Amino acid sequence: MIPSRSLARLGAISVAAAAALSGCAAPVHLSPAPYAPDPVCARVFQKMPRTIAGMKQISTDAQASMAYGDPQAPVTIRCGLNPPPPTTDRCLSVSASTAKDTAAEGIDWINPEYGSPLIPAHAPDSAWTFITYGRAPAIEVVVPAETGLEQPTAVLLAMTKAVEEVEATTHCVGATDVVGDRPSN
Repeated sequence: MIPSRSLARLGAISVAAAAALSGCAAPVHLSPAPYAPDPVCARVFQKMPRTIAGMKQISTDAQASMAYGDPQAPVTIRCGLNPPPPTTDRCLSVSASTAKDTAAEGIDWINPEYGSPLIPAHAPDSAWTFITYGRAPAIEVVVPAETGLEQPTAVLLAMTKAVEEVEATTHCVGATDVVGDRPSN
C-alpha cells in the first residue's frame, strides 16, 4: 500500500507535468522536400542560428525543416527541394560579405511571382517565398507578412553561413549579363 503522503506527492507531480505539457505548442506541420534525407541538409541545419530577426526557433514535424517565430504564422525553411529551372522571376544575391563583388560570393535566391508553381502549398497568399538558385538540393524559405518584418530578406541574410554548406554550381544572370549577337544595320 502506498502512503497517502506519497500519493499526494505523485498527484501534485502529475498536475505540474500536465500543466507544463499543455503549454507546449504543437509542431509546425510541413511536408518534407523530396531530397530531405540528403546529408547536406543536415549540415545546413546544424549551422542555422537559434534566432532569426528576433524570432526563436520552433519545432516542425518534417525532416530537413525548421520554423521560427509564431506557430500560427511561422517563417518556414525546408531543405531538399529540386533546384528550380531557369526562370524570369526576380533573383536576389544575398551576401554577408562586405566585398564589392558580391555576385561571385553571394547566395542567389529567386522570389517566385504570385501564382508560380514554385510557391509551396503551405505558403499564405501574403507571404514572400524565396528558393535558392544554382544549389542542389535547393532550400525554400517562406516569410509570412504577419511576422511584421520590414525586410523579409533579413531572414536570408541570417541564414547565409548555413546555406553556404550547399555548393553553388551556377548563378542568376540578368539581361545585361547575356552576351548575344547584335543585329547589324
